[in-house]
Amino acid sequence: MAQDKLGRFVQGTHWRASKPFWDRQWLYEEYVEKKRAANEIAKQFGITEAAIFFWLRKHKIPRRKMSTIRKLKKWGLRGAQNGMFGKFGNQNPNWNGGHSPERQSLYARSAWKELAKTILKRDSYQCQKCEVGHSFGNRLVVHHQKPWAKYPEFRFEPTNLLTLCEKCHKKIHKKKIL
Repeated sequence: MAQDKLGRFVQGTHWRASKPFWDRQWLYEEYVEKKRAANEIAKQFGITEAAIFFWLRKHKIPRRKMSTIRKLKKWGLRGAQNGMFGKFGNQNPNWNGGHSPERQSLYARSAWKELAKTILKRDSYQCQKCEVGHSFGNRLVVHHQKPWAKYPEFRFEPTNLLTLCEKCHKKIHKKKIL
């Protein structure tokens, strides 16, 4: 930090220590030639990716297009070519110890989806309370008459399930709370 006799900063100097990404040539080599990601460079210096984007703009270094980024990161690979293919549960690097609630994981399975379709079809795609059909503003849901949490043995029992519109479904659950 260079100051004159009066304590003023000398023009062309800066009060902070120089950073490599302030230099156009260094940033060009890292981002363009070595093809490093902006967030990778930012992590190296403990700053945000936005700060690196600022310096790229300042140095007039063009940012990569999304198609180029995807090629560099190998996004979009299908089937066995995709490194995540067939990696479920604890085989997946994003596995977090199975924190997904039981209800959420069971609803996501194809068995529930097929059963829900069967119930909707059985009930002629109509709410069993107000008899309204499915429409843009009124979705139909499959409701458990005996609650999911209290009666696990009836969770997938068709006689315990019925089709309701979202409005009626909310009313039923609201009455149970009050």
